[in-house]
Amino acid sequence: MRVALGISYRGSAYKGWQSQPGGGTVQDALEAGLSQFAAHPVRTICAGRTDAGVHGLNQVVHFDAEVEREPFSWIRGTNRYLPPDIAVQWCAFPGADFHARNHARGRRYAYLLLESAVRPAIESGGAGWVFRPLDGEAMRAAVQILLGEHDFSSFRSAECQAASPVKTLRAIEIYKRGAYWRFEFDASAFLHHMVRNIMGCLIAIGSGTRSVPWLAEVLAARDRKVAAPTFAPDGLYFVGPYYDAHLILPEHTSAMDWLPG
Repeated sequence: MRVALGISYRGSAYKGWQSQPGGGTVQDALEAGLSQFAAHPVRTICAGRTDAGVHGLNQVVHFDAEVEREPFSWIRGTNRYLPPDIAVQWCAFPGADFHARNHARGRRYAYLLLESAVRPAIESGGAGWVFRPLDGEAMRAAVQILLGEHDFSSFRSAECQAASPVKTLRAIEIYKRGAYWRFEFDASAFLHHMVRNIMGCLIAIGSGTRSVPWLAEVLAARDRKVAAPTFAPDGLYFVGPYYDAHLILPEHTSAMDWLPG
């Protein structure tokens, strides 16, 4: 039976999503818990890998199980064997041909940013931080430059393994509530460090150290060296993928309501 799960996790204590020989990743912890509950080795495929320190609100995975369980059993049973910062949120049986990564029509990320003269404390690890005031209108004008299909090489890390740097950014929304900024990104797919590199550029523009037209120059250059430094992973959340409606897979988890914005 092919099983799909929605996973939420706080990435601060992990070396990213993807399994590593030395362990210490979200995938390693999830598969260990699943294997204990299913009583057989389980390997998962995810919708989108996340880096060290990046969080997940609705990471979708699939795997093939040798045992049959009800959805609530996969949720509660697996959570029994997971650490407190990783939890299965939902379970579905979308069919034997479902593929969490290949069938995703798009993916969403959110970045939570604290604008404050004082560094974060309670929200440390869960929000990025700037101490200079940001110009929201300048940042909103700048993101219009990035919308649509482009070669995003200027925002791609040297370690990126994507076959092509051409992606389609469908939307970028910017909100502010109190001291918190929330940036929402919707794209066909993302390159390695793409959101964090865009964030670095937007903050440079918002703080006044760069102009709005500069972002067009960065995009056109297709050269990582001309863009701003990669911003911190702390405030980055993989909101999750979305699929064709007939699959009836949840796109919302309670963790999404926890983020300000």
